[in-house]
Amino acid sequence: FYTPAEVSRIMAMVIGIGTAKSASQSVHDLACGSASLLLKAHDEALSRTSLDLALYGQEMDNATAALAKMSLILHDCPTAEIWQDNTLSSPHFTQADGSLKTFDFAVANPPFSTKAWSNGFDPANDLYGRFAFGIPPQKNGDYAFLLHILATLKSTGKGAVILPHGVLFRGGAEAVIRRNVVRHGFIKGIIGLPANLFYGTGIPACIIVLDKEHAAARKGIFMIDASKGFLKDGNKNRLRAQDIHRIVDTFTRQL
Repeated sequence: FYTPAEVSRIMAMVIGIGTAKSASQSVHDLACGSASLLLKAHDEALSRTSLDLALYGQEMDNATAALAKMSLILHDCPTAEIWQDNTLSSPHFTQADGSLKTFDFAVANPPFSTKAWSNGFDPANDLYGRFAFGIPPQKNGDYAFLLHILATLKSTGKGAVILPHGVLFRGGAEAVIRRNVVRHGFIKGIIGLPANLFYGTGIPACIIVLDKEHAAARKGIFMIDASKGFLKDGNKNRLRAQDIHRIVDTFTRQL
């Protein structure tokens, strides 16, 4: 489903993309859709640092991947690399030794709670070692996407992913994975969003902010409940400029 521009902007800002130091730094989206998140991250970095970061995206749907390529060209990002295939079963961006390519930043809005996430590969014998923290439930792939993002972030990498609220409290295999991710300090923060923001679903969602660079020293997770700050717009809710500012300012200051 489509990611509202306001949410895209929040994600780009909370991962600190405005602090990029070199044009060789990279941004990845494992389920890039029409590339709206990649474009927002690119524009945020360009406006704050004048750096034209390298963009990489993978999208399973053929028509949507073609749309992403066209959109990036039209927005003056002709060198962006978009690949059409299933990221979980067939990740395209790899190193010469066959391991996963790693990136400086990651943004993603993967499909919520997909049941077919393990089609085409065996998670228990994953070639890329993505599921050392645990294997997600067979019929719910939310944590599969999060674990893939963690595996593709550099040791100093930072990312943000939109997931349904259920990832915060569901039990079973997901509780095991969640405990392991938290214990390693990879989650910097969680931002609870208003319900009914996204076209295609009314499920309440949150932004999970990941940060590998300071994971070892992390003592807790900064949590923001931003579910009440929005403008009702027809049958959808919408974030206003003041809501975006409040979220980003609070997250940045962590007061």
